[in-house]
Amino acid sequence: MILLSLNPMSLLRAMPGACAQGLIWGIMALGVYITFRLLDFADLTVDGSLATGGATAVMLIRAGVNPWIALLAAFGVGMLAGMVTGLLHTALGIPGILSSILTQISLYSINLNIMGKSNQAINVDQYALVVSLRYISGDALTKFKFYGGVILGCILLVYLLYFYFGTEQGQAIRATGCNQNMAKAQGINTKFHTVLALMISNGLVGLCGGLYAQYQGAADVNMGRGAIVIGLAAVIIGEVLFGRLCAGRKMAFAFNMFAVIAGAVIYYVVIAFVLWLKMPSDDMKLFSAIVVTIFLAIPYLKDKYVKKGVA
Repeated sequence: MILLSLNPMSLLRAMPGACAQGLIWGIMALGVYITFRLLDFADLTVDGSLATGGATAVMLIRAGVNPWIALLAAFGVGMLAGMVTGLLHTALGIPGILSSILTQISLYSINLNIMGKSNQAINVDQYALVVSLRYISGDALTKFKFYGGVILGCILLVYLLYFYFGTEQGQAIRATGCNQNMAKAQGINTKFHTVLALMISNGLVGLCGGLYAQYQGAADVNMGRGAIVIGLAAVIIGEVLFGRLCAGRKMAFAFNMFAVIAGAVIYYVVIAFVLWLKMPSDDMKLFSAIVVTIFLAIPYLKDKYVKKGVA
């Protein structure tokens, strides 16, 4: 009976919004990819720094600041959050995961102080927002400009990251995450590069928060809750589905980052599909955790059973 009541057109109408959210959250997923894969650092700061970026952007826009400048500020405050986590870890010797939890908890109060209350709204009719949910429901030209701008922004961001991590400093960050002892033996200041990587990662998360706040027309103190799960889901989905396509290519690192963004889009498409099936929206966090668990387990189960069967 439930299947008969489902309207395929409602699912199609939900796809533009799901893809838009996926592209925006793909920026956050790139930040998670830097710490999770490149630095090998369990960073939970993102749940707080995303909301900090959103809160900063919204309050600046409400104060009359250009929305583009507000996004730069969101990136900056995200970097500051990452720096705090990095210094707690490197300067005070606090384990990485505990450092990020301490920063995340602190950011909750900071976000409340930035906004003055638990949420603040902005209206696209009053401000020339960079992105907005309203643009998706506009005419064809408005939709084209929206998706074209977001996709172009993601491509530019991947290019900048690809270029940066190809520099000596970027390679030092990758070496630090790969093998700290070996990196130290090569004269690399691993503490500095750990802090730097966390700053870049959370800067991207803050940027995503600024964009997402503009997209939904509001910033909320809880808007980053569960962000780490979404980021991990995007990274894992991208690796599982596109890992073979990326492996061995000349620009494999760039392809990996595009795969992460694609993973975020797929994640939100799946979420839209689940909501279309009329699953309880209150269970979305549980479903997200299940999705991440499944995709994390696929490589292990594949190696254990498929290759074993071939042998």
